[in-house]
Amino acid sequence: MSHWRELPAELHPDVRHLIVRLRGLKDRSELSKRRLAAKTGYSAKSWQRYLNGRSLPPREAVESMARVGGDNPHRLLVLHEIAAQRWSEGRAVTTPASASASATDDGPAPPEHAPAEHQPQGRHLRVVVTAAAVVTALSVTAALLLAVRLTEARAQLADERAGVAATAVATVSESMVPVIYTCELEQRDGRWYAGLSRTTDILLSNTQMGLEVAEAQCLLQRAGSEPGDIDGVFGPKTRRAVERMQKRGGLIVNGVIDPPTWQALREGAPQ
Repeated sequence: MSHWRELPAELHPDVRHLIVRLRGLKDRSELSKRRLAAKTGYSAKSWQRYLNGRSLPPREAVESMARVGGDNPHRLLVLHEIAAQRWSEGRAVTTPASASASATDDGPAPPEHAPAEHQPQGRHLRVVVTAAAVVTALSVTAALLLAVRLTEARAQLADERAGVAATAVATVSESMVPVIYTCELEQRDGRWYAGLSRTTDILLSNTQMGLEVAEAQCLLQRAGSEPGDIDGVFGPKTRRAVERMQKRGGLIVNGVIDPPTWQALREGAPQ
């Protein structure tokens, strides 16, 4: 378990909740910041800022961390959406009680023995201030409860949608930052894994990108069908490598990584 630095006190609880979840996923992955950067495409310095609460991670970084840590990306993205709203509202929070106390400290001290005719007015003022503080506290509590219930409802909806819709794989765009992934091959229960994804059924084809593509490239390389750079991009070299592997394994040669092709990559002996 990593020894984490204490988060800034001024962070909103929703932002703190997101960062704590991200820290837990990093601990679960047992990756250093350098290896985490290689797997997610975000630098080690960026992750240091994100995990220490100095900067809010972008949506893509949160989704990448969820995949690396084996968590549900939909639930984590809901938390990120709420944290982003809180972050934009500002991290500093000044309560009415502290402002009232500050104003009292800056003003002149009241006399020790006020005249009898002013005492009822002072008591009335204290009652009004106390009532206002109670109303404010109740309002804040109600808002927090509403936010928590909204978070749970969104997470439940995301889970339901995830159970119906197939997992979508990103496609290549002009803003893509090139990344070279590291293959960490290991065999478990007779199947090969490269440490980037454990999927066995996601369909991969031209122009798609991400950790699943990088996992397939590692397994193609292990099988003796060179896909080029392990960059997580399904390009022409990767397609030709898939076709060679499918032809050699007696599969349907379509250049698409489908469930039978995944099975052959996971279970096949190196060539």
